[in-house]
Amino acid sequence: QVQLVESGGGMVQAGGSVRLSCVASGFVFSESAIAWFRQVPGKEREGIACISGLDDATYYSDSVKDRFTISRDKAKNTVYLQMNSLKPEDSGTYYCAKRRKIASLDAIDYVSWGQGTQVTVSR
Repeated sequence: QVQLVESGGGMVQAGGSVRLSCVASGFVFSESAIAWFRQVPGKEREGIACISGLDDATYYSDSVKDRFTISRDKAKNTVYLQMNSLKPEDSGTYYCAKRRKIASLDAIDYVSWGQGTQVTVSR
């Protein structure tokens, strides 16, 4: 069955960096679009980065563009989210999700999700 397992979260000071990992299994990883979402209590899940299953093109929300980088290691079935220049407003639970081929930052387009990993950025 489809499985997505996030790791790498934790506490970091503002201005610091964190790398999240999403290990995938149970589906054709190389042909799947994988996205990272962020959620804080009381708010909708926000799509922040995605890598296409068609051509590995990457897409970012304005809130993280030029600070975060999504990448894929096909040999390890893993997608990474490198987060630099972190701000307190980047705090939240980070989820990875997958869909077939076409990239999207809209949560409604995804049906398979990981359990999430918490990132807390202190001032």
